[in-house]
Amino acid sequence: MIAAVIGGGFYGSYLALFLREGGLDVRLYEREADLLLRASANNQARVHAGYHYPRDLLTAYRSFVNLPRFVAEFRPAIFDAFTALYCIAAQGSKISAPAFAATFEKMGAPIRPAARHFQSLFDPDLIDAVFEVTEPVFDAARLRDMLRDRLSAAEVKLCLDHDIARIEPAPAGRYRLQDRARGALEPVDLVFNCTYGDTNRILRGSDLPAVSVTRELAEIALVEVPASLRGIGITVMDGPFFSVQPLPGRGLHTLSHVRYTPHRAWRDTDGAAAIRDSAEFASNYPYMIRDAARYMPGLADCVQRGTMVEIKAVLDRNEANDGRPILFREEAAMPRVYTVVGAKIDNIYDLVEAVRPIRDGIAL
Repeated sequence: MIAAVIGGGFYGSYLALFLREGGLDVRLYEREADLLLRASANNQARVHAGYHYPRDLLTAYRSFVNLPRFVAEFRPAIFDAFTALYCIAAQGSKISAPAFAATFEKMGAPIRPAARHFQSLFDPDLIDAVFEVTEPVFDAARLRDMLRDRLSAAEVKLCLDHDIARIEPAPAGRYRLQDRARGALEPVDLVFNCTYGDTNRILRGSDLPAVSVTRELAEIALVEVPASLRGIGITVMDGPFFSVQPLPGRGLHTLSHVRYTPHRAWRDTDGAAAIRDSAEFASNYPYMIRDAARYMPGLADCVQRGTMVEIKAVLDRNEANDGRPILFREEAAMPRVYTVVGAKIDNIYDLVEAVRPIRDGIAL
């Protein structure tokens, strides 16, 4: 039995390995020249422990449960030699400091009031409480190397520079992928569409119903923080605030802002494209850093060293609570064709448990 996975981000790469471990012959198709070059790399590299989602307990709890497994499996790519701080704004936060603390104390997640020298870094009129938590980040380049090595050892056929445009039925209940440059590819028995921001492009090309998502053209600034802030990561919750996180392997931090990171957002109802080239828009960094420095004055001494730009996809059903569940569905018009919209990186284990009965049933 041959399985095709479209999309060589983290979710697609890990899923390809999981299918291969079950005895399937696997093809992994990626449009870029290497794995993990798009959304899997162009983000804050946070390995979520749940603290980011106090208003969606399912996302928070699944992240908390999956974190230790992810860290153990990908330890060479994990960076945790810093202090992670979560701060609750005094005004405008959608959750209070006591409620935030109580949520994670009940969950059993490590959380405690930050040491006084950390609290002193913030404007006390704007920050109500500062907590120390345990939440690492990952090095995308090391993660890419680990996955590439594992895919090679497992003999997954890696097909880079393949731009899949369409899934279509083939004889004997199989499917054939259409590549924009190469035309029809070999027939396969099941297909997983793991293209994240391009999910609906594949679905529409295949005459399948689109997923209800909002897409965002998102900017994350790369900054050099002052020496006094290099050993910490900062997240101010829960509303139009910001995060500053270490970026492993670069000697820099990422800066994102809920208000200024999205340059443009649109309902993905007509397949409209958005500008991705960072040269084609003006950076919002001046607005990001000016607002962040109100809460943490030391950030005013940051120096911008670059920008990451990517298309994000958020399921419309979770706009209200900011949750990030995984979408996994079988296409009714094409049995054994599955659509996956991934979520937090360590929640990959929830996806493979959903796929396990499919894989094991087909492999028998």
